Amino acid sequence: MAIENVTLITNEELAYNELNHAYEATIAGWSKALELRDEETKGHSDRVMFLACKLARRAGLPHDKMTSFRRGVLLHDIGKMGIPDRILLKPGPLTEDEWKIMKQHPGFAYDLLSTIPYLHDSLEVPFSHHERWDGSGYPQGLKGEEIPLAARIFAIVDVWDALISDRPYRNGWEPEKIKEYLLENKGKQFDPELVELFLDMIQKQEAGIETDEDKDCVF
Repeated sequence: MAIENVTLITNEELAYNELNHAYEATIAGWSKALELRDEETKGHSDRVMFLACKLARRAGLPHDKMTSFRRGVLLHDIGKMGIPDRILLKPGPLTEDEWKIMKQHPGFAYDLLSTIPYLHDSLEVPFSHHERWDGSGYPQGLKGEEIPLAARIFAIVDVWDALISDRPYRNGWEPEKIKEYLLENKGKQFDPELVELFLDMIQKQEAGIETDEDKDCVF
């Protein structure tokens, strides 16, 4: 009887692991599909994953929420699948009307992911990472700590990677210029405490200092 119980548990664990692996592979596939559609974002999700994980660990995001957080990071721009190519792939600045359409992508992400039970806990990043600390963001105009911690964390990392990366219409910014931008916008666009944590993290990274949080974020 004991052997049968052990076998049953082992089989259940194997089934769970296989299902979880299938989930993760599907999420990664969606992320890659979006990058294939928009060449400008190629490699973006992989780059932000490491930084987002490190900042989340420093910010005290509970360990049991890290899996859903990572999934949300990978899918943070999945809503852009609903944006027309003429807007998503436009090489220059958007018009006011085009920008209104672009700002709908968090809602598209919510509509897509909220129908998938195992992704319910991953919605905070795709839906809320364009909210701003001062309440001027979108889609809900949340303010301060009304914005989920996961989204506040990712907002900083997302902007860092976007600014440091080259674009067809501009060169990537130097790290020092981005640091100045983050400091100028803490308490406006970004959670001020998280900005300080992030800049300290970047300083340690530039100095080659590895912490326990960094080791936890090797995938």
